[in-house]
Amino acid sequence: MLEISKKNKRMKTIIKSIILVFSVLFISAECQQKPTVVTISKDELLDRIMGGWAGQTIGCTFGAPTEFRYNGRMIPDSVEIPWPDHYVKHWYDVFPGLYDDVYVELTFVDMYDKHGLDVDIEVLANAFANAGYTLWAANQTARYNILNGIPPPASGHWTNNPHADDIDFQIGADFAGLMSPGMPVSAGIICDGVGHIMNYGDGWYGGVYVATMYSLAFISDCIEYVVKEALTAIPEQSQYYQCINDVINWWEQNEDWKVTWQLVSDKWTNEIFNPHGTNNPYTIDAKLNSAWVVLGLLYGNMDFERTLEITTRCGDDSDCNPATAGGILGTMLGYSNIGDKWIDNLKEVEDIPFSYTDISLNKAYRLSFEQALEMIKRGGGEVSDNEVKIVTQIPKTVRFEQNFPGFELIQKELHRGRSMREPFSFEFTGVGFVCSGEVRPRRGDYVAEIEVDVNGNKEIVKMPANYTIRKEQIYWNYELEKGDHKISFRWLNPVPEADVIINSVLTYTK
Repeated sequence: MLEISKKNKRMKTIIKSIILVFSVLFISAECQQKPTVVTISKDELLDRIMGGWAGQTIGCTFGAPTEFRYNGRMIPDSVEIPWPDHYVKHWYDVFPGLYDDVYVELTFVDMYDKHGLDVDIEVLANAFANAGYTLWAANQTARYNILNGIPPPASGHWTNNPHADDIDFQIGADFAGLMSPGMPVSAGIICDGVGHIMNYGDGWYGGVYVATMYSLAFISDCIEYVVKEALTAIPEQSQYYQCINDVINWWEQNEDWKVTWQLVSDKWTNEIFNPHGTNNPYTIDAKLNSAWVVLGLLYGNMDFERTLEITTRCGDDSDCNPATAGGILGTMLGYSNIGDKWIDNLKEVEDIPFSYTDISLNKAYRLSFEQALEMIKRGGGEVSDNEVKIVTQIPKTVRFEQNFPGFELIQKELHRGRSMREPFSFEFTGVGFVCSGEVRPRRGDYVAEIEVDVNGNKEIVKMPANYTIRKEQIYWNYELEKGDHKISFRWLNPVPEADVIINSVLTYTK
């Protein structure tokens, strides 16, 4: 009897697998339509663009109370994620920095509006670097680089930016897809310039993938198609591609999103480059956070609330990820189909400019719409009084880039706020290192000057106390000859009212 039961169980499993395979094939066949010309009304185009900006803002707000509070773990079902009345307005008032997902993009939208579609990358980079808003990680390092004579694409390159693999361009690439409806190749060209301001390699791929999904969301009502087709823009040899491909494959095999989450976490939670995230559950790694976006989109099954809920409950950067997922799905659904539960909250802020900008959501809707019309015409399409004809594009795989090739972590040595009033030095055998630290207090006009000696070669590093223009890490060098190295730091201009502290040193070999 037990043997028969086992056979029945095996048979049920086989039948279930066959049904799953055929259902996936059926869905895939439906989703493979690739029209060469799509005609939509101007009203629909605007509605979808509005849906993208709205979905992004709603998703960011929805995940606000959980951001980085569940690092490396799912948010339990027992934890309620609230959505009370006046919620978006609440976050606009108490923490405008929450919307870095949006206000960084608006800098680029603004420059495209003022200077046209052929705006020089230098103009975009300088506007970004000199904006008054708060930045972190790859964005902040890029800002410091640009302000100190390292322009793009060098500002985002891994030799100049320890955060090159981070999420920054991924959360700032939405605008490129929204202004390129049905034209992912055109979106990719925009991404090539803007994305290399702050990222390279997998960090850049995060933005390319997101922008491509946005672009395809204008011409498809199938989330599977959008997720899979967009991935063809990413080189298969990259870890970013492999991670997202794993999510798709495991989605096809597992009905429970939590099973897929665990599989992804077990394989891809291995941060060794972000100075803050190494040996720490905290991560803003682009590919892992993109995995949570894709997981939410696929398991959300076109349901806006479920998509936000799953993406947020994946944890980690749990406001940026639902912002991305919400924006992509919002583009596909359109503003008019997101639902009153969400839009009623949003309407209270649509005329309020985002922090450190003069652009509100209503203005962003209009600017992206105008830019999309120009891009459609540039792409060979037509714009008439009431409709547009879009000459659609098939994504093209962008070039391969690899950050920190062959690098292996030797160790992360914690110093937990050690003052640099006394000289600091260390030795290691390898090829590179990064020393993290900061000036305290993080305000004022004081600029610390640090003499860094690497094997007898000295240079002076400037570290502003001003948090907006600060240096994220004290110093790094990833291009040393493999061998023994002696590193020392000396604070040249100490003052009583400030301190320079060291938090950690990471060393690498090959």
